[in-house]
Amino acid sequence: MKTLGKKIRLLRHQKGWSQEDVARKLDISIPAFSKIETGITDVNLSRLDQISKLFNLSIVQLLSFNDSEEQLLYDRQLEEVSNKLRERETEVIELQKKVIDLYEQLHKSYEKLDR
Repeated sequence: MKTLGKKIRLLRHQKGWSQEDVARKLDISIPAFSKIETGITDVNLSRLDQISKLFNLSIVQLLSFNDSEEQLLYDRQLEEVSNKLRERETEVIELQKKVIDLYEQLHKSYEKLDR
């Protein structure tokens, strides 16, 4: 069942959901859901059905989720994180430019005062 838990965790990450989000949707505690993801708790058929519906999959699809799909999820997550990082880097560069401009304006103001 550890493989199933790993698959559920990957699907949860793909949706951008926290453990708390999924636990609430399944109407279980966060520790109970965490045990499902870590493979400590075996999932009964009823819970499996509930989880598969949550991710818009059939039980068969959830159970037959393979490594290539896992890799694809990791690749998507990596791409998303890389895009966010690039956006943040662009924001930082723009802020640095503003700081430099403000510094130059301040410096010019002080030069005028010294004259």
